[in-house]
Amino acid sequence: MASLKRLLTDSVVYGLSSIVGRFLNYLLVPVYTYHISAASGGYGVVTNVYAYTALLAVILTFGMETTFFYYSNREGVDRRKVFSTALGAVGTVAAVFLLLVMLFIGPVSAFMGYSDHPEYIRAMAIVVAIDAFQAILFARLRRDGRPWKFFSLKMAFIVLSMGLNLFVFLVAPHWSHLPWMAWYDEASNVKYIFYINLFCTAVVTLGFFKELKDFRLSDFNVPLLKQMLKYTWPLLLLGIVGIFNQTADKILLPRLLPGEEGRVQLGIYGACVKIAMLMALITQAFRYAYEPFVFGGQKDKHSKETQAQATKYFVMFTLLAFLAVMCYIDVLQYFIGGDYREALPAVPIVMMAEILMGIYFNLSFWYKLTGQTWWGAVMSAIGCAALVAVNVVFVPKVGYMACAWGGLVGYGVCVLLSYFIGQRKYYVPYPVWTILGYMALAHVLYALTVVVHPEALWLRLVWNTTLLLVYVAVMAYGERRLVAQVIGKLKHRRQ
Repeated sequence: MASLKRLLTDSVVYGLSSIVGRFLNYLLVPVYTYHISAASGGYGVVTNVYAYTALLAVILTFGMETTFFYYSNREGVDRRKVFSTALGAVGTVAAVFLLLVMLFIGPVSAFMGYSDHPEYIRAMAIVVAIDAFQAILFARLRRDGRPWKFFSLKMAFIVLSMGLNLFVFLVAPHWSHLPWMAWYDEASNVKYIFYINLFCTAVVTLGFFKELKDFRLSDFNVPLLKQMLKYTWPLLLLGIVGIFNQTADKILLPRLLPGEEGRVQLGIYGACVKIAMLMALITQAFRYAYEPFVFGGQKDKHSKETQAQATKYFVMFTLLAFLAVMCYIDVLQYFIGGDYREALPAVPIVMMAEILMGIYFNLSFWYKLTGQTWWGAVMSAIGCAALVAVNVVFVPKVGYMACAWGGLVGYGVCVLLSYFIGQRKYYVPYPVWTILGYMALAHVLYALTVVVHPEALWLRLVWNTTLLLVYVAVMAYGERRLVAQVIGKLKHRRQ
């Protein structure tokens, strides 16, 4: 129970940085979609470039975050050497990547479809290089149990980014006549999005002054690096196929629907699935706390039971979030511009895919703890192949809806493979039937929001709220012992 309490506490703090920060960033979606028309394809460009950025970030960190945690908790290993070796390796790879992009910016921009706008690629190449370097620094904060500094730096980025974006999109158009605003061009809004990201990322790096002082070139250990690379290369493959599962649709759609149509559809799809990103926020917050917690507590004889319970709670609360979004989708849809809302039917599919991704992450620790990380690469590759196949076959026929279904199929395959293989390799007593029961209940309640659909908005909201409360009641009854413990502790504190 103490371990779960620590996990919950860390999740709250890391969740604040992820959920609050992402929520504030989420508020930029209406700013973008109400000021960049769907027909222009501008938001499709943003979605596409950020998809490439996410993929490159995984390549440049090459699984070193997880490797850093693994080696930091091994007996007889100097933590200072682990930190300097990991940071030095990632920093070197990032610097080489950035140099190559700058040298070959023409061919790279043409390959990505932006030969007319190489400035987009320059800006995002610098961002992804800095992000990769920062990944080890943020991992250091997590390892050392410093969630509040982690929170502060994440929030500093978000607040600064929010302020600059709001200025460019809401204030600058009205001040463009002023002499000192001669730099502003409303037709360059997409470029400004990338430049703001670059500026904010660079500023946050200054907050790691103390951690950077701890880096010592003399602590960079080549034999240790060789061991770390042996552990991490399967994680690199796992990371590539894992992030490709998340970004493949946004990378492939413009290629499968060439021309302006591809970017327009991608912009519409990318805007709508932002509504589904609550799942990604919860999963990320859980991961930030869960990964160091599991590696640090792997010697605890109760760790398997704790993993099983944590997975159950993850599914319960992400399904609650799924129902909450779908019950109030009639209101949430106004967060995006009207010409982007045609892709709303993709939202529940994408949200379920995100839940499956989170379950897959929870199931993945068996091969990380046993050192058989290559299994992760194999399973993720199979899931990725399924996702790509769905996209390639169906995107030309049905457009962006194939992207949503492709993600669901891909993660579904990964979950099934990881569970059945993992139970043979590293048994964890997951409460499978309880988890499936919550899933069945959530889907039945969601189906009722679709089948019973009063014409009046207020009646729909009342009906959907009732269904949401049914799920909460069933969840509270099913976990009544835990609820009783929480209530008992609250009463004890009041006394």
